[in-house]
Amino acid sequence: MTRILWIEGKRAESSTFVSGLRKKGYDIKIVATGAEAEKQLPIIDPDLVILNAASLHSTGKRICRSLREMMNGIPILLIANDEFPPPDDICANVVLTLPFTERKLLNRIKPLITGEGNNMLHVGAIRLDMERKRVRCQGREARLTPRLALILQILMRQPGVVVNRDALFREAWSTDYTGDTRSLDTHINWLRRAIEEDPRNPEFIKTLRGVGYRLDV
Repeated sequence: MTRILWIEGKRAESSTFVSGLRKKGYDIKIVATGAEAEKQLPIIDPDLVILNAASLHSTGKRICRSLREMMNGIPILLIANDEFPPPDDICANVVLTLPFTERKLLNRIKPLITGEGNNMLHVGAIRLDMERKRVRCQGREARLTPRLALILQILMRQPGVVVNRDALFREAWSTDYTGDTRSLDTHINWLRRAIEEDPRNPEFIKTLRGVGYRLDV
């Protein structure tokens, strides 16, 4: 389910948009201030942030910049009005000026969300889009090579289970030869750089020496 962090004042005219989006299956967490959004961001790990700057009687510039510094690739959609038009250097990916319809909002949301691909795998904090070869994890987003995406997919199919390194190599490289699997170690290191906060002390992809790898979620 697509998660949206929605920032708006308590008496926003666009509150009807939230109920409409929830009916369409979006998981929306609403906060009233930019400060609260910063606190919730690492907890929610949203696919998209929607900032209703119009409801806050603001251009949204300060909040956008602050959130952008915290996020790596998470898109921001800004709702503005004529009273507080967005500045030219706004950090949002998309700006919508009130009034607009729910259909228009949906049309602008869908291209921003990684999870709109047809082949999405979601385990714990890790979201892998096999169609687009992109991975999201705790606010970080990265593009993967086809082989890196396949290795991660294999691990995500068996979370918490140790995958034998020879078996992992055979499936990812489509070969029966396992005489030299050092290239697998290199690819695992690249995967850790993509999803781990500290690749040298991995939280998700664990090594069991002499056995294989395990995805902890």
